[in-house]
Amino acid sequence: MRITIYDGATTIGGSKIHIQENGNGLFLDFGMNFAKYSHYYQEFISERPSRGIHDLWRLNLIPRLNIYRKDLTPLDIAGEVAKHPKIPVNAVLISHAHLDHVGNIALLDENIPIVGSLMTVVILKALRDTSKGSHMGMELPYYTPKKPSEANPYVLEKDKKIKHYPSRDMILTEELSEEALNFLNWRANVELATKGNVKRIQLGEIKHLQKSELGFEVRAYSVDHSIYGAAAYIVEGNTALAYTGDFRLHGKNGEESKKFVKAAKSASVLITEGTRAGRGHDENVSEKEVYENAKAIVEEARGLVIADFSARNFERLESFKRIAEETGRELVVTTKDAYFLHAIGLVDGEDHLSGLKVYMNSKAKPEKWEEWIFLTYPGIGISPEEISRNEENYILCFSFYDMPHLLDVMPDGGVYIYSSSEAFTEEQTFSFLRLWNWLQYFGFEVHGFKVDSEGRPTFEKGLHASGHISKEELEKIIDEIDPDYIIPVHTESPEWFKVRWDEKVVVVKDGDNWEV
Repeated sequence: MRITIYDGATTIGGSKIHIQENGNGLFLDFGMNFAKYSHYYQEFISERPSRGIHDLWRLNLIPRLNIYRKDLTPLDIAGEVAKHPKIPVNAVLISHAHLDHVGNIALLDENIPIVGSLMTVVILKALRDTSKGSHMGMELPYYTPKKPSEANPYVLEKDKKIKHYPSRDMILTEELSEEALNFLNWRANVELATKGNVKRIQLGEIKHLQKSELGFEVRAYSVDHSIYGAAAYIVEGNTALAYTGDFRLHGKNGEESKKFVKAAKSASVLITEGTRAGRGHDENVSEKEVYENAKAIVEEARGLVIADFSARNFERLESFKRIAEETGRELVVTTKDAYFLHAIGLVDGEDHLSGLKVYMNSKAKPEKWEEWIFLTYPGIGISPEEISRNEENYILCFSFYDMPHLLDVMPDGGVYIYSSSEAFTEEQTFSFLRLWNWLQYFGFEVHGFKVDSEGRPTFEKGLHASGHISKEELEKIIDEIDPDYIIPVHTESPEWFKVRWDEKVVVVKDGDNWEV
């Protein structure tokens, strides 16, 4: 078995791991490397969708391989791309629906199927539905075919002649429910259309993992992470390999991670994340502790409470919903949150929108999926004026990017709870300074972070639980699995592994391979 790390060997995110044996190949994730993207791009400068993969290819932000969609390969680099290796890719095994693990999959040849949990696939579909514009990384599981412009053959534009949006073949790790199937095939634009020429989704083949031939025996295991649907994999060919994806033990699905650890003892090669491996003293806060600490703050709060946490961290959202219920408040979420909550309910069977309100922002023209939310859940909407009249009755789920909407509420002080990750880049530091300015303008009492006199954010412990396993727990788990070889990825500290397991550790640099 040959293992090639194309990306993510010494960065947190961007994982692109290829395994090959007997003419068969699989990718373990194929994510965007935000650390490398940030060398060239930031919020208001990004790759040009009209040039397909051109910009990412030129900047070496995707592997130099001949494995990408032809409709995204413009004429001026097509010959160059064709000269590079066309490695076998029977499928991409998706660990979870964070963009640093899935954000470049949409660029791959459209005949390459995706493998993932039903929850992950439904979340990706919801992300595609709610993403404005044509950002290529969001085009999962369905996508918009492109064609060269008649005016300029190097420029790609939407193929307006297509009658539907094609969708990739999908291989699911569990049974597909009828409700989820309908959602994968559904568009709000079609349901609310007044004319009959709206494009529908044409689903590809959908199969169960146990009934699929991938050239390897692949087993998926649910694991705990900060987004629902996360999976780890054991892949067996001539060698048995275990891949953790991103995982932890301190969320509500921690026991699921332990089941994977037990199964991984059969593997001789362990490819593991090491996000927190290089950090010094790193307090391991559990999701239960976050709930308890945040609840104590809300119980003493006067006026409006704002909860700020990572997008698609549904476990954290459920914690704040519980806090709202127990403190006599109502939780107010954004339309995008509401759409995702509806989608994940189709998988787990729960009514996640029960007891919630959805913020009605000041948009001149709402998106169709937003209109659909308010039509499907009548009475769920709440206006900024209603919140303003009774601020003490609500917990509002807003982030930095929602701050301008507070100018419609104009809260009279209140409490802001920051319940997300710390700043790890210079640009994130600037964002916290801007957020601080907004909060000071409205007179909020801030919990979770402060900005010192020199404009640097400092963070309060106890209001955020990492999506990743602590280094102490990771050390115990690796010892328990006791593999013959350990390949660290998704880490800035591969040397941490080398110090502890010495010759067992195989450090594979980006673009290099190793055979076992």
